[in-house]
Amino acid sequence: MNIKEAQLQVDTWIKEHGVRYFNELTNMAQLTEEVGEVARIIARRYGEQSEKESDKDKDLGEELADVVFVVLCLANQTGINLQEAFDKKMDKKTKRDHDRHHNNEKLK
Repeated sequence: MNIKEAQLQVDTWIKEHGVRYFNELTNMAQLTEEVGEVARIIARRYGEQSEKESDKDKDLGEELADVVFVVLCLANQTGINLQEAFDKKMDKKTKRDHDRHHNNEKLK
């Protein structure tokens, strides 16, 4: 599935199972909450914080999927073709950063 198809799948889900999209500000708050859940898992599982027993069953993939879902909602409701925007971003990054990271001594 590409991003365009994912946007359509989310839109269909909202129409069939949701009442409507939350407004943009509510979805932004929701996105912030979901990113916080991802940050909590990574900080405790891969960072220096100890992982609480209650966090050990948290699924990082599921939390990342929550972030993607809300991003797709925001793209849909603001009229963004995220596939087009992502392709453009990858092209820009490829041209701009082609040698940048290879020449970074910190990464060797």
